[in-house]
Amino acid sequence: MEPVYLDNAATSPLRKEALEAMMPYLTEEFGNPSSIHGASKGPRTAVREARDTIAKTLNADSSEIYFTSGGTESDNWALISTAQMLADKGKHIIVSAIEHHAILETADYLKKNGYEITRLPVDADGLISLEELEKAIRPDTILISIMTANNEIGTIEPIAKIGKLAHEHGVLFHTDAVQAYGHIPIDVKAMEIDMLSVSGHKFGGPKGIGFLYVRKGIRLPPFMHGGEQESGRRAGTTNVPGAVGMAKAAELAHAEMSDDIVKMTELRDHYIERVEKEIPYCKLNGHRTKRLPGNANFSFSFVEGESLLMSLGVNKVYISTGSACASGSLDPSHVLLAIGVPHEIAHGSVRVSLSEKTTLGQIDYAVDALKTAVERVRSLSPLYDDFIRKQKGA
Repeated sequence: MEPVYLDNAATSPLRKEALEAMMPYLTEEFGNPSSIHGASKGPRTAVREARDTIAKTLNADSSEIYFTSGGTESDNWALISTAQMLADKGKHIIVSAIEHHAILETADYLKKNGYEITRLPVDADGLISLEELEKAIRPDTILISIMTANNEIGTIEPIAKIGKLAHEHGVLFHTDAVQAYGHIPIDVKAMEIDMLSVSGHKFGGPKGIGFLYVRKGIRLPPFMHGGEQESGRRAGTTNVPGAVGMAKAAELAHAEMSDDIVKMTELRDHYIERVEKEIPYCKLNGHRTKRLPGNANFSFSFVEGESLLMSLGVNKVYISTGSACASGSLDPSHVLLAIGVPHEIAHGSVRVSLSEKTTLGQIDYAVDALKTAVERVRSLSPLYDDFIRKQKGA
């Protein structure tokens, strides 16, 4: 069996078509699109076309798309610049308790600088309560930032309803769509989204490129200073190959989306069904149906997630314990704790995230390897031995 890569939420392989689209702008079409001589014309046209392509996938206008280095920069820009822009109106921002660290740590930064942050709790499935959100809104609330879909447990939030509620109260709405864009449909107009963050390498594009959608009429201050790129909103030499590659990957992902959703949902559910039937003392994390097509996150009692990953790695099955951005931390996932998973069980959680190229054979091979790994790790656990003895004694 070739290596089975099931960690696409951390990063996805670059699509061949995206690489081919990028190559001319890495070689002969190397000009800076901000220059005014002839060598800049091709790159400048390519960037404009990339912006147009991406805008169409969101039902947005091309002037509302601003290229960034990725999701983290886009999240920082949305929160910090909105806070600066609306400081005279208020200093209260609402985020959910299960946001990516790019949102939560930016919110903490703002808190240290005089802003008030409400971390909205979620239920056991990872869903926010619209009623609780409305209660949290105050006269000085300036921004609500709720992710479209969670990067660890895959739960999809009611984005359109959140956008509507925010606008009924005159509050701007930002969503971190890094895990959702390219995998489920998003319409910024229908969903009443004011700002939206995306990272290119999550759907077959290159690393080091992303974008922030900013609704027309919002004069968001620059986050990067030093030049007039991106309509004066984001300084820095434009990453032409990155923008072109991301646009090509976005175009393909959206063209194939309907078929991919059906395929990945079937494979995901097959994985979930086998794990629940064949591996005892496990728990599916996240909403059973309102979840990303390619995401499945399980907690296994009496094991450590890192031990499972090492055992699976021997068999060339590559999954994760959660967010790659927190892989160096010894603390359990803040997402799992927020949905009520106990500390000791949260440490035994692993996530698989599929791609459009994942096959049924790979899923079955991964489940077989996971069963063996869980059994091996549990066989070394005195806590598991005690638990089994008590079960038999009962």
